[in-house]
Amino acid sequence: MPLTPDAAAAPYFTPCHADELWALATNPHPTLGQARHLGEALIHAKVLDTNTLAESLKLQQTEREQGHERPIGQILVECGHVSAAQLQEVIASWLGKHLVDPSHLQPDPVALALVPRNVAERESVLPLLAREDALVVLVSDPSERALLDELRFLTQRRPIALQAAPGTLLPAIANAYRTYPTATPKAALTTTAGEARSPANAPRASSRELVSNLSSASAEADTVETDVVSESDNTLVRLINTVIEEAIAHRASDIHIETEPAPQNVRIRLRVDGQLMSYLELPARFRYALVARIKIMANMDISEHRKPQDGKIDFARFGGSALELRVVTVPTSHGLEDVVLRLLASAKPLPLEQIGLNKQHLTVLREIVKKTYGLLLVCGPTGCGKTTTLHSVIRDINTEGRKIWTAEDPIEISQSGLRQVQINPRIGWTFAAAMRTFLRADPDVIMIGEMRDEETARIAVEASLTGHLVLSTLHTNSAPESINRLLEIGLDPFNFSDSLLGILAQRLVRRLCAECATPLVLSPEPLERLASQYLHSGSPLQNTPEARSRLIERWHQEYGSSTRGEIRLWRAQGCSQCDHHGYRGRLGIHELMVSDDTIREHIRHRAPAIEIRQAALHAGMRTLRQDGIEKVLQGLTSMTEVLAATNQ
Repeated sequence: MPLTPDAAAAPYFTPCHADELWALATNPHPTLGQARHLGEALIHAKVLDTNTLAESLKLQQTEREQGHERPIGQILVECGHVSAAQLQEVIASWLGKHLVDPSHLQPDPVALALVPRNVAERESVLPLLAREDALVVLVSDPSERALLDELRFLTQRRPIALQAAPGTLLPAIANAYRTYPTATPKAALTTTAGEARSPANAPRASSRELVSNLSSASAEADTVETDVVSESDNTLVRLINTVIEEAIAHRASDIHIETEPAPQNVRIRLRVDGQLMSYLELPARFRYALVARIKIMANMDISEHRKPQDGKIDFARFGGSALELRVVTVPTSHGLEDVVLRLLASAKPLPLEQIGLNKQHLTVLREIVKKTYGLLLVCGPTGCGKTTTLHSVIRDINTEGRKIWTAEDPIEISQSGLRQVQINPRIGWTFAAAMRTFLRADPDVIMIGEMRDEETARIAVEASLTGHLVLSTLHTNSAPESINRLLEIGLDPFNFSDSLLGILAQRLVRRLCAECATPLVLSPEPLERLASQYLHSGSPLQNTPEARSRLIERWHQEYGSSTRGEIRLWRAQGCSQCDHHGYRGRLGIHELMVSDDTIREHIRHRAPAIEIRQAALHAGMRTLRQDGIEKVLQGLTSMTEVLAATNQ
């Protein structure tokens, strides 16, 4: 089919071969592009003759004199001289934007392999042809620069965008990837011998192999003193994507990229199970390009090096897993910048039984959240799993008969049935504003990501007193200290004492690898010291020989080996299953303080934290260290981890 439309032809271009498509993509229409106005373009396209155009222009002039203005295109269509489709096509060609009907096209499998199906469907883009350094794609709006930039970095090709005919793009994308699901290069369009081969079936290189490739290429190109690597270098792009994929595989929560002046290497470290570990080093020449590439992915200003910046990366947009990364850049000395990426997988809530609560805590916590109103707090330092615990609690009560609103920053865990709201303080959408809105939206349960100020805390207390169950987090070290913190920021002690149901303090410790943990049988003397430490962490006055003897007897009954009744501790060893760290995963240790009459009386009288703590211990509260020691005796973690998490 010819590339120039005429009156009898279909209103859109329909190339049939690769050469035709390539010509359409790379050569603007020579005649229409030179037209001075639309009428001349219509004549050149042979959809209108000179006499008809003259009559229509005369009609337009007459209407203008009478005070009625109509575009010449509208006059031509309404008089039946051209169809609306023909007019649209000529305008597009005149402006250099070809409308393509892909109904009968068979896209090049090499091109399909360059753009993953999920990206094509999400962004409404159909790869048509890969030739030389270019990739011809079909989109709904060729002027969308963000999409073209994404395709350039994803494919490392120069994208040439053609405009799809209305209503044709989405069916063509579905048909193309259904026909070529694996994008194997069995040409339907004729391709040239010089085209790049599809990477779809090539084995994925590791990050260390990519670093080696980058180092070799850069060494050939220039000396070490020169930053020769571009942020769009194909190998560098693949390296960053691979580092993120490998961080996911290692269960990392953060990626730290640390730059130093030459000749010191760029260091990449991963935080796995709360511990930073060295992962990769790159030559200094990559430091600027590496940071620039991440800034581009996060839509940051790559020209700004003096101020910190925040951004987000939707990793799926770059052909990776369904993962969001929070990115922060920090200016350092010598005009350099460090980058920290936090991996925010769209996780699902854990069952309440799997977050590490002992049987007593689990039973009591479930009794608390059965109540229809009141306030439950989870406290601890940043990164101790407070949000995970709250979502596990909500999962336990998330039933058809309850309306649950959550306000979070950011939303890290998704649950079906919840109404989850993302906080945005920049526009005034704060936790306090969300709380006020929720109270007008007929809630049963409200979860607030964090009590950051007096206003949020006050509204939460008021909500809990008016028939709502409110759950929130607080950055404090222990359950008794949380009460003093809230009273200090201005809460009314009487309202607060009436609303409080309980406070759960927690820490995270690394879980021993089940494959390689080694036992150590405790002799009587170390066992006595362990019992003394257990009792002292609660109330030193109760650390008596009789109490230690009773405690050791209970341990023998609950944790003694089935054969000889020996008490054992477990130590980290290291094997291939845990990357030779001795630990794999984390679990929580907890301190649950339940509000009772004594606690409420202490709150009303603003008693110090030490008195509230003693009252809670007298009522049966187990401290963080005591809960940790119990988990050590169960073989779940090591004493080193418990001491590190509970030293205050």
